[in-house]
Amino acid sequence: MTFPPVPPPYGYGYPPPPPRPGVIPLAPLTLGAILSGTFAAFGRHWKQLLGVTAAVYGTAVVFVGVALVIAYATVSDLFPAVFDLPVGEEPRWEDVQPLIVAFVLVWLAAMITLLCANALMAAACPAVIQEAVLGRPTRFGALWRRSWSRMPAVLGTVLLTSVVLMLPYAIVLVGVVGLFLALFSAADSGGTPDGSYLLLPVLAFLLALLVTPLALWIWVKFSLAPAAAVMEGQGAIASMRRSSALIRGFWWRTFGIMLLVAVATTFVSWLIQQLLSLLASAPLSAVDFSGSGESAMIAAFAVVIVFVILGQLVSQLVVSVFPPLVTSLIYVDLRIRKENLAPDLAQAAGFPAAPTPGPRADWGRSH
Repeated sequence: MTFPPVPPPYGYGYPPPPPRPGVIPLAPLTLGAILSGTFAAFGRHWKQLLGVTAAVYGTAVVFVGVALVIAYATVSDLFPAVFDLPVGEEPRWEDVQPLIVAFVLVWLAAMITLLCANALMAAACPAVIQEAVLGRPTRFGALWRRSWSRMPAVLGTVLLTSVVLMLPYAIVLVGVVGLFLALFSAADSGGTPDGSYLLLPVLAFLLALLVTPLALWIWVKFSLAPAAAVMEGQGAIASMRRSSALIRGFWWRTFGIMLLVAVATTFVSWLIQQLLSLLASAPLSAVDFSGSGESAMIAAFAVVIVFVILGQLVSQLVVSVFPPLVTSLIYVDLRIRKENLAPDLAQAAGFPAAPTPGPRADWGRSH
């Protein structure tokens, strides 16, 4: 920060700039300070974040792959009885039922694995911000242990918030299913569907439009719950109450920042995938598929698979890391604004504590 070269008026000195031990100044943050602090935290700890991302989603892929292999080995004997039947013959329900059960179980395993992976990443980002704000380094092992210990509480906040966010989609799904059931019922009875069958999905769509603002409001209201669960060590319900208290009075500001970050990260993730897809298509264009160069073909497809996996990892790193880093800094900003957290952070970072009016707060104390 620079000051004019003229003496201050009335004999008073200019206030000193706020201390900055880490990625942000310990003062109320602007949008630019939040974004620059996010990039600075990622720049200082990208190796640890990349390691956690690779470990989390790599383990998730392996787990889902093992579930697929087990399911395939269990029901593969039923495939001919379902898919290789003579023309005009229908498969028996006794043969179809195990395939449906296997599919549902694999889908449930994949959903549970993805939820746990996302919760673990949502716990890792506040842990990084907590150290980055104070200018302290962190290691992969310490970050992994901290994230894993707080994952159940973060998972609880993610599950409870996801239930609310899925409400509009559930309403639309009920309307669409109701439409198809009505059409099938009319077809079975020999009748002709009329325009009244379109009323149900239209009403469901209009109701979803009405519920969507409520879902957005609750999404922002509880968006700081993962950060509170990690930084304050609270449970899921207490963290959601904490987020609600901090957001009060700053909903629109938080919503604007989160919307901007969501649009930007989605675009960057899409751009990364497109660039890597273009790079992956180069080996395939050099292979003559009409010839018998099997080794070259296998090598080309191996390169493509590597690029696809790399693109998914990099794009997942962008999508799963940057929004939680931003919301964690919003959490710090609101605690500085509403609870005078800056003096305690400065003292924890080694700066002399300055007397300030108002209540004092630390990371782990809730109000």
